[in-house]
Amino acid sequence: MATHVITGAGSGIGAAVARRLHERGDEIVLHARDAGRARELAAAYPGARTLVGDLAEPDRLSWALSHQSPPDRVDSLLHIAGVVDLGPVGELTPKTWHHQLDVNLVAPAELTRLLLPQVRAAQGHVVFVNSGSGLRAHADWAAYAASKHGLKALADALRHEEHAHGVRVTSVYPGRTASPMQAKVHRQQGEEYDPARWIDPESVATTILMALDLPRDAEVNDLTVRPGR
Repeated sequence: MATHVITGAGSGIGAAVARRLHERGDEIVLHARDAGRARELAAAYPGARTLVGDLAEPDRLSWALSHQSPPDRVDSLLHIAGVVDLGPVGELTPKTWHHQLDVNLVAPAELTRLLLPQVRAAQGHVVFVNSGSGLRAHADWAAYAASKHGLKALADALRHEEHAHGVRVTSVYPGRTASPMQAKVHRQQGEEYDPARWIDPESVATTILMALDLPRDAEVNDLTVRPGR
C-alpha cells in the first residue's frame, strides 16, 4: 500500500486527489495548517493520518514536524496547497509578496527537504501542482506568478538532483480550475464566477494519478492541463 503526503486536501484539486487515493485504499497523510483543520480532514477521510504545520510560516515547519510522527516512507509527496492575491506591482506590499512566496514556494521547498529521506527510501514521487502562471505572467498576477515561476525552478532542480536516487519529479500546470481559489480570483477581478466554464478538479486529479501510476520505465516531467471548453 502506497503512502501519500498531500497538502491542500481540504478543497479543489487537493480534495479530489485525496478522495481518489483514499477510495482506492492507499494510505494518505494529510497536511493541515492547525489542529482544528487536522480534525476536520481526519473526519472526512477515515483512517487517514495528519501532519500539522502552517505553510505560511515555513521557518517553523521543521519544529512542527519534529513534534509529530511523519511516515517512515513516502511514495508520493503532493504539493497542492496554494494562495493567490492579485494586484498591480505598484500596489503590492511586502506582506502580500511574502505570503504568496512563503506558501507557494518556500514551504514546498522546506517540506520537501524535511521528507526527502522518506521519499528516497521509497524511490518515490514529488508532484508540484503549479499553474499556468508558472509559465507566463500577466498584469496583476506578479506576486503569484513569481512564486509559481520559482516553483518550476524548484521542481526542475530537484529532478536533476534526485534522479540518481530513483525519485521522480513532476510539475503540473493547470489552467483555471473550478475551486474556492478561482472564486476568490473572480471576486478580486470583479467578475461573475461560473464554475462550469473552468476545469473540473476531478480532471486535474486524473492527470496527477496518471503521472503517479506510470510504470517506472517512464517519468512525466511537465504536464499542462487547459480548459477544454
